[in-house]
Amino acid sequence: MRNPNKPKFNEGDELSPWRESLNTIIFGAETWPAKLFDVVLIICILISVLSVMLGSVESLNVKYSVVFLYIEWFFTALFTVEYFLRLISVRRPLMYCRSFFGIVDFLSIIPTYLSFLIPGVKYMLVIRVMRLLRIFRILKLSEYLSESHVLLEALNKSRHKILVFLYTVCTLVVLFGSLMYVVEGSASGFTSIPKGVYWAIVTLTTVGYGDIAPQTPWGQLIAAMIMIMGYGIIAVPTGIYSAELIKVNKPDINNDACPDCGSTGHDFDASFCKFCGHELDEE
Repeated sequence: MRNPNKPKFNEGDELSPWRESLNTIIFGAETWPAKLFDVVLIICILISVLSVMLGSVESLNVKYSVVFLYIEWFFTALFTVEYFLRLISVRRPLMYCRSFFGIVDFLSIIPTYLSFLIPGVKYMLVIRVMRLLRIFRILKLSEYLSESHVLLEALNKSRHKILVFLYTVCTLVVLFGSLMYVVEGSASGFTSIPKGVYWAIVTLTTVGYGDIAPQTPWGQLIAAMIMIMGYGIIAVPTGIYSAELIKVNKPDINNDACPDCGSTGHDFDASFCKFCGHELDEE
């Protein structure tokens, strides 16, 4: 029986045989060409990220700068071609561009091209490590994918309470920072209210850098109160999130990507893509 919610595609919308095969290789995880493609892609991502990290070491960069440059452009060109192949192999490329992996794929290649305009931005290529999230689908670790959905859903449901909590914390640090500016003054390093707010944040979160410290008895008393308050405040967002986490039901997630938009994260019993409505492969 035809799903009434399923989009009606024109005949011209259907993928040609070679695009269908390309889609199976790039987005699939069952056939040996698809598995080989995924394994090679993971290896390339690891080598690329390692190269970017080593290139930030000054002693290595001075000695092998040319080698790092060639590696950077080689993998950028390779990932650029792969990105366009992904767009070609889906029926709705714009939808894939707006998907999580579509954005990550784009951000993994754009820093190299931006390096002509903004020096140093090329080191943001380490964002390519996020592409390794595909390994959960490749290795069919669907239970881990479902766990990530549980975490995200719990975070989404607790966002309003956490925002109220953050607003309260921001109000407190502004008040305490201003108070410390009045009590201590510039002689103790509290040269401005923003400087006092910075100190209040560091103290309330129990980080305690120690670059600024109160010197007067009243300032030390206020600092002690903030420190004690910090221990109680840290537990609040944890409790809010944990309470929502208990209420969330764990979904069963399918590893397969939609052949239409390339999106993943469908339920095991889903017949149609939750993002574009295209019929999923029943196999």
